[in-house]
Amino acid sequence: MALEAWLEAAPPVPRSIEIAPQWAFNILYSSGTTGVPKGIVQSHRMRFSHLQRADFGADTVMLLSTPLYSNTTLVALLPTLGRGGTVVLMDRFVEQEYLALAARHRATHTMLVPVQYRRLLAHPGFDAAELSSFRMKLATSAPFPAALKAEVLRRWPGGLTEYYGLTEGGAVCVLAAHEHPDKLHTVGRPAPGSEFRVIDERGRELPPGATGELVGRSPGMMTGYHRRPEASAQAEWFDAEGRRYIRTGDIGRFDADGFLTLLDRRKDMIISGGFNVYPSDLESVLAGHPAVAEAAVVGLASERWGETPVAVVVLREGAAASREALRAWANERLGATQRLAAVLTVPALPRNAIGKVLKRELRERLAGVVRVD
Repeated sequence: MALEAWLEAAPPVPRSIEIAPQWAFNILYSSGTTGVPKGIVQSHRMRFSHLQRADFGADTVMLLSTPLYSNTTLVALLPTLGRGGTVVLMDRFVEQEYLALAARHRATHTMLVPVQYRRLLAHPGFDAAELSSFRMKLATSAPFPAALKAEVLRRWPGGLTEYYGLTEGGAVCVLAAHEHPDKLHTVGRPAPGSEFRVIDERGRELPPGATGELVGRSPGMMTGYHRRPEASAQAEWFDAEGRRYIRTGDIGRFDADGFLTLLDRRKDMIISGGFNVYPSDLESVLAGHPAVAEAAVVGLASERWGETPVAVVVLREGAAASREALRAWANERLGATQRLAAVLTVPALPRNAIGKVLKRELRERLAGVVRVD
């Protein structure tokens, strides 16, 4: 049908439609860091819950540089516009341009992923940049090392809030880092309206303080995966009362104060000699070496151990350290079941557009290159 003919058939005044909360608002695709990306159907109810909890106003100036197809961006962009604020969008992230835009527009808020915070703080012009207008910085999407949070708080005016959650929704944890400097190793406490449970490998609920997979529920839950009913069912968990939760795939535990410590992705956990080895523990140790800027640990198949940990390291600019020296240094500080079989150095870790390390890609790269037995 020609466009003109289609337009002629339309009524001159649009028909009024009452939007139902469960109707689809948008479909976003998962990052695909652990498998094939899936279309996540988000409802009007889910998006409205983001608008309700946002502490923005007409005087908010939100500076964004992450992709518009990412929930990381939309959870900041849509509530800012909905509350009458201003959004400044970058077509791509460049440190110097970001700092210039922040000063020019007197940015009050920003949403960045941890690797962007790291790159900005490392920029030679950061400490001279005019950032006094900032009231709050936001972060999500990837692990945020405690030492990096502390450096952001020390060198960048305004507060720092970290959000932990999934594009699929479920439940959200919030860490007001400026209010809880002793909890920077955590991702905070459940947000109002969010509820978490911890389950074991068989889907049985575990007692408070136990370590297991996190499942969560809140008003902000996806409808399901687009045209993927089997995948949708696998992402769900139901409690004894039949209430629906979303499985996070993350391993963690809550402390006595209700703060959540994340250990790792369930799919990234390494089982070596029958012991569970969490890559994040090894990565934290490696990050303590003065020559190491970043580290990622993956498990490779081993005839002796089943799986064994291997580290991929990015050195700090101008730093020097041999692979074997790094391995020996780390293994002196690790438990017997955690020790690294090998360390490799690379110029940069593989990441997706939102800054998440692609561990699946790392494993594929290393599988035919590194001998671990």
